[in-house]
Amino acid sequence: MYLHFFKRLLDVFIASLGLLILLPLFIGIWLALLFINEGNPFFFQHRPGKNESIFRLIKFKSMTDKKDSNGNLLPDKDRITPFGQFIRKYSLDEIPQLLNVLKGDMSLVGPRPLLIRYLPLYNDFQKKRHAVKPGITGWAQVNGRNGISWDQKFHYDVFYVENLSFFLDIKILFLTFFKVLKTEGINQKTGVPMVPFTGQN
Repeated sequence: MYLHFFKRLLDVFIASLGLLILLPLFIGIWLALLFINEGNPFFFQHRPGKNESIFRLIKFKSMTDKKDSNGNLLPDKDRITPFGQFIRKYSLDEIPQLLNVLKGDMSLVGPRPLLIRYLPLYNDFQKKRHAVKPGITGWAQVNGRNGISWDQKFHYDVFYVENLSFFLDIKILFLTFFKVLKTEGINQKTGVPMVPFTGQN
């Protein structure tokens, strides 16, 4: 009952309230990035959601589009701005994903949506993470975030899928709040969140 009805109500209620409360911050970051990124404050990328259906994820853009002499984008560490590092440090770049939650593409809590190119690399166990909607935060994020291995991350994701409940969601939301304040599990030196997944787990 919770998964099929009340979880969606909780998502809509908290996402709506969150956007209302964070609106001044949302506008402030939007204006800052409008100037810093020369008119491009948002980052859009297609990601796999529930049952591997593809949706368009939205985040605040923490990197510029600077390119080398051959027209290729520079490495992430050379494109992330000081302000971009700041919004990543406190997960403020994730705020626009509340719009994904309201739209129904995502949930507040669930396995983080990863890259489409990883889909062919998953084994049967890892594919279970797509049995539910992806989330802004999840069990893996409060148990190490980007500081854990891919193998650990997938085990936490599948644990969440197999043990999903109202009380687990509330626990994750509270733990996320404190993790964000402590900025745990983020590689702040390079600006690169985590090494790419290769399927070798």
